[in-house]
Amino acid sequence: MTIKVDTASLQAEAAKLRRPRHRTREVRVGDKVVGGDNPIWVQSMTTPDTHDLEATVAQIHRLEEAGCEIVRGTVPKPQDAAVLSEIRRRIRLPLICDIHFDYKMALAALDHPVDKIRINPGNIGGYDRYRQVIRKAKERGLPMRIGVNAGSLERELVEKHGYPCPAAMVESALRYIDIAESEGYHDLIVSLKSSDVLTAVEAYRLYVQYADYPTHIGITEAGKAPYAVTKSASGLAPILLDGIGDTIRISLLGDPVPEIAAAFDILQATQRRVRKPELIACPTCGRLEIDLEAIIAEMEKRLGGKTTPVKVSILGCVVNGPGEAREADLGIAAGKGKGVIFKRGEIVRHVLEHEMVDALMEEIDKWEREEAEHGRLGGEKSPFVDGGKLRLPVLK
Repeated sequence: MTIKVDTASLQAEAAKLRRPRHRTREVRVGDKVVGGDNPIWVQSMTTPDTHDLEATVAQIHRLEEAGCEIVRGTVPKPQDAAVLSEIRRRIRLPLICDIHFDYKMALAALDHPVDKIRINPGNIGGYDRYRQVIRKAKERGLPMRIGVNAGSLERELVEKHGYPCPAAMVESALRYIDIAESEGYHDLIVSLKSSDVLTAVEAYRLYVQYADYPTHIGITEAGKAPYAVTKSASGLAPILLDGIGDTIRISLLGDPVPEIAAAFDILQATQRRVRKPELIACPTCGRLEIDLEAIIAEMEKRLGGKTTPVKVSILGCVVNGPGEAREADLGIAAGKGKGVIFKRGEIVRHVLEHEMVDALMEEIDKWEREEAEHGRLGGEKSPFVDGGKLRLPVLK
């Protein structure tokens, strides 16, 4: 059987699959603006009792050093609320207060210079109490996250839908959005989290059909790494590739600092926020004809700290090497102790194995200069197509 291929039709359909970021309104959280064309900010949450001031502040400083951009702490008790001003004074990150069950803790938190509060519709205690929180947040000019969670959905919605399904979660979010809007309050961010990947993905996809408030995304209660990172990536990648998400958290058991690197890796892999070079290397197999592990290790060391959004492919055999190297910004196709360097698909030089790292670093420096001269480096933009290829801008 002969299959006739309509190339123009294939290209047109492929272009439709590359989804732009879902357009959301902007909401300010401290010195960050969430939504719109702003970066997808990386969040985490503190683990000590919030009233343990020194431990909480120390952990926030460690999170910030790791690259965390917004931090959240729980406020279940009056003594937790009492230290919020001091925590805020001693940190640089925007501070979110997490509220469960007791709306009075939300009101108490709003007496302090916090940057946002997060409430759970399923356990805040009813509409009247929610309205009191809305009115005070509006008075203070502070935003709120409506944090819908499949594990604590309102009982009536669970009974109505039969289980905590995506439709029930979205109905909960829309209900609380309506109440906020009736109070003239629009500084809202929404999350629809579940420990079930499919539920979370479908909930976010359904939500964006009804509202344009920015979203915080995550797979809640994902468990212990490394499986929890894999599970989070499995759930968040479809959401991000659909163009959904304005802030992100990877929920891991234990120390929250590793959450930051995991979040940035997922954003990088989905090309929603590219902040560093990407190295592509073939797996070790019988076709390998150079010491690829040593070369990659040295490249990682030399590229440490760089924010250049360059894609570098280093392939150690002649089977897939030339094709992969041509597709990257820079690439080496190697074999038998020597290789060919490609730049933007064209051969630029031949090198021996011991020259490869130095030669690639020289070519990366040249590539940076050329990209900068053409205005293709920097800026807070989404991935864009240039000359038929996906170009990856650096996002700080």
